[in-house]
Amino acid sequence: MGRARKITRRVLLIGSAAVAGGVVFGYWRYKKPHDNPLLENLASGEAALTPYVRIDASGVTLITPRAEMGQGVHTTLAALLAEELDVDLGAVNVEHGPASSAYFNAAVLEEGVPFAATDTSPMAERMRRMTRVPAKFLGMQVTGGSSSIPDAYVKMRKAGAAAREVLLTAAAAKLGEDRAALGTEGGAVVSPSGRRVRYEDLAMAAASIDPPDDPPLKPRAEWRLLGHSQARVDMLPKCTGTAEFSIDVRLDNMLYATVRRNPQLGGGVLDFDAETARGMRGVRDVIALPDGAAVVASNTWYAFEAAKTIRFDWQPADYPADTDGHVSAVLSAFDGDHDSRFRDEGSVDDAFLEGADLEGEYRVPYLAHATMEPLNAVAWWRDGRLDIWAGNQLPTQAVKEGALLAGIDETQVHVHTSYLGGGFGRRAEMDFIKAAVTVAVAMEGTPVKTTWSREEDMTHDAYRPLAAARFRANVGAGAATALDLELSAPSVFESQFGRLDVPVLGPDISIVQSAWDQPYDIPNHRVTGYRVPLMLPVSSWRSVGASQNGFFHECIVDEMAHAAGKDPLDFRLDMLTDEVSRAVIEAVADLSGWGSAGSAPGQGKGLAFVLSFGVPTAEVVEVVNTPKGIRVLNVWAAVDVGTALDPANIEAQLHSGINFGLSAAIMSAVTIRDGEVEQSNFHNYDALRLPQAPQIAVRVLENGHRIRGIGEPGTPPAAPALANAIFAATGRRIRELPLKNHIRFDLA
Repeated sequence: MGRARKITRRVLLIGSAAVAGGVVFGYWRYKKPHDNPLLENLASGEAALTPYVRIDASGVTLITPRAEMGQGVHTTLAALLAEELDVDLGAVNVEHGPASSAYFNAAVLEEGVPFAATDTSPMAERMRRMTRVPAKFLGMQVTGGSSSIPDAYVKMRKAGAAAREVLLTAAAAKLGEDRAALGTEGGAVVSPSGRRVRYEDLAMAAASIDPPDDPPLKPRAEWRLLGHSQARVDMLPKCTGTAEFSIDVRLDNMLYATVRRNPQLGGGVLDFDAETARGMRGVRDVIALPDGAAVVASNTWYAFEAAKTIRFDWQPADYPADTDGHVSAVLSAFDGDHDSRFRDEGSVDDAFLEGADLEGEYRVPYLAHATMEPLNAVAWWRDGRLDIWAGNQLPTQAVKEGALLAGIDETQVHVHTSYLGGGFGRRAEMDFIKAAVTVAVAMEGTPVKTTWSREEDMTHDAYRPLAAARFRANVGAGAATALDLELSAPSVFESQFGRLDVPVLGPDISIVQSAWDQPYDIPNHRVTGYRVPLMLPVSSWRSVGASQNGFFHECIVDEMAHAAGKDPLDFRLDMLTDEVSRAVIEAVADLSGWGSAGSAPGQGKGLAFVLSFGVPTAEVVEVVNTPKGIRVLNVWAAVDVGTALDPANIEAQLHSGINFGLSAAIMSAVTIRDGEVEQSNFHNYDALRLPQAPQIAVRVLENGHRIRGIGEPGTPPAAPALANAIFAATGRRIRELPLKNHIRFDLA
C-alpha cells in the first residue's frame, strides 16, 4: 500500500494496516491521533494507522495498552476484542504494547473532577468528558485508578468490530459472494455454502480496504464471552512458572546491580567510601547516584553484600525526625487555611451552637506498598539506544526519564513492559527505573539488571499518607442532623506529580476523596480538606484517599447510628439518596444475614459502605472475640460495576482488595525514628497469611448507569467494617489504625 492516511473527519474513527506481514486494526477517539508506535517497524509496501489489533500468520494478537499486575485486565481486554471479532478467547494472543502516547488512558483523570459519582447532571458529564483533553495532551499510558476497563470498553470493541467488517469485505471479494450473506465464526469468514476463509488468509487483502467510521457493536443479548466468567489468559504461564516478569529477564553478558540510598528520604550524599566494596568478589563497579550509590557485580548477591560495606556521609532530610513530629504536622494543618470544601450544606456552624452529640479524632499511619516482586529493572545502553525492561504502570514516563538520563531523543528509548509482581501504585513511580538507567549509562554496552533489596524498597517507598480526621456530629429522633468533618493529609497529587514534573493546580481532591461525595443526605453537612506540607514522599496506594477516608467516614457514621439508637444498616438506608447504592447495601445485608439472631457471645458484625471510583461497595465483617483475641471469621461484599464483563474476575479483585484492606487495618504501619523508616521487611510489616484470611462471599450488581473498574473499590470498606464489627463484639470504639496497637488479634 505504501501510503499514509490522514484522520480528519470524525470524532470516532477506525483504521486498518498491514504490520509485520499482517493487518492492524484499532479504534481512535480524536480527529488527530498520536503517532502510531508500530509505524517504525513497517516493511516495504506496508501501512499502519492504529495500534491495537494485529492479524498475521500467527493469528489474532491484541496489543494491550495496560499492564497486567494480577488484576486480570489482559483477559478482559482480550474478551472485548474477541467478542466483536468472533474469535475464541483462547485464540487471542496478548502482547503488551510499546510505550507510546497513542495508548494514553482517556478515563484516568475522571476521578479528579469535583463532582460526585452519583451526579449525572449535564455539567458533571461534560466535565468528565473534558478530562479526556488533558489526558490526551499528557499522553500518559498509565495503568491505575480502576480506569483500564472504562477506558477500553468501547475502544477495544470498536477495534474488533472494525476488523470484522473489513475482513468480511475482503472475503466477499475473494469468494465472489454477496457480502451481506457472509458471517464470521471462530476466526474465519463463513459463507452460506459452508466455505471458510481464515482471518490470517485475508489479512493482506484487508489492509487495502477502508474500514467503516463507526462499526456497529453487538447488543448484549448476542454476547458469547462478555458477561461470563473466563479463564485467565495468563493462568497457564503463571501456574507453570513460564510467565516473564522483569526479574526473570536474562540477556547475554548481563551484569547485576543494587542500590543503597539515603535512609532519610529526600536527603542527598555528602560523600561515600566504597573502597572495600570495590575489592569484593564479583564487583565490577560502584556508581554514584544523586542520593546514594549503586554496586554492579557478576550476580545480585555479590552486589547486595558489597553494598552493605559502603560508608556514607548522608545529608539529613528536612522533615521531622520521628513519627510524633509527622503526626504533629498533620494535626497542625487543621489550624491553617483549608485546601478544599466541596461539600457545605445547610448551616453547619449554627447546628453546633449548643455543642455536639459526638466529636472526636481519627488517625491512620503511613503505609508501604510492599509488592511481592522486589523492585527491579533491566537497562541496556548501547550505540545511542536505550532499552528498558520493567514491570511498570507508566511506560511513557519511563521513556521520558530514560531519555533525560541518557541525553538522547525519546524515540531512541524502548520500554518493554513485562508482567508486574504487584503494583498497587508503587510501579507508577520512576525511582527504580531511573536508578537502573543511571547504572546502564555508566556501564555502556552491557545490559544490567538493577534489583532493590526488600529492605531498600520498604524504607524508600512513596507511602500512603499519614492522615487524620476531626469531626462533630449531631443526631436527633433517630437520624443524622449535622456532620462537620475535617480531613488533614499530605497531598498525593503534589508529591507524585511533582516527581513526574507535571504541574498540579488547585485543591487535591484525594485529601477528601470518598468523604465529601458519599450519597448521604444530612441537613447540615460540611467536609473540609487541609493540605499538610510534604514530608515523606507520598503517592497513590490502592484506592488512594478512599483508603483512609473510608475508615474515617464510615466509622463516624457508625458512631452516629449508635448514638441515635438506630441499627447501623437502617441508619444508612434512611440517609441514602442514590438507589444504586441502596441496592448494594440491601444486597450485602441479605448476603450476610444482617440482623438475624443467633450470634454467639463475643461475636459481632460490622457494616461499611464506601463509594469510590464510581463503584458503590458495601461490606460486612464478622468477628469473634476469643481468649486469644479478635478473629475475623467472614466478610460479605456487594458491589455495582454497571456492567459486569467477567464476574469471576470481579469477585477475585474483591477478595484481593478486602484482604489488602484488612491486612493494613490490623497490622500495617510505617513509623519514623531518627529520620529513617523503621519497617524493613515482612517481619515488621506483615500481611494476612492464608490461614488468617476470612471466608469471603461476593454479590455483583449491574444497576449503575456506566461501566466501572474494580481494582480498588474493595479496599476502602474493609477497615471500617472491621472496626465496626469489633465495636459490635466488644463495645470498644477504636479510632486509630493499625488496630493491633489497641486490641489483641488471634492470628495463629
